[in-house]
Amino acid sequence: MPWLDFFWTNNAIEKISQHGLTVEDVEFVIQNPSYIRRSRSSERQIAFGYSESGDWIACPFDLIDEVTAMPVTAFRPTKGE
Repeated sequence: MPWLDFFWTNNAIEKISQHGLTVEDVEFVIQNPSYIRRSRSSERQIAFGYSESGDWIACPFDLIDEVTAMPVTAFRPTKGE
């Protein structure tokens, strides 16, 4: 995936911090995903990948335009997610 600008909301930052993740974790995975899928429930794109610290995380996000992503949350998925 190409380099992206990120648009962060306070709500998204709060959600990722509740899962013990950082803005840097999420930006890294969205820009360096192992794969991206579309959520069946929300139709959002979800980037799956390893953070720089080695955590496997899922990062739902919206593309606002060709170069701007807006993360929604991030979490450590359980098996089957």
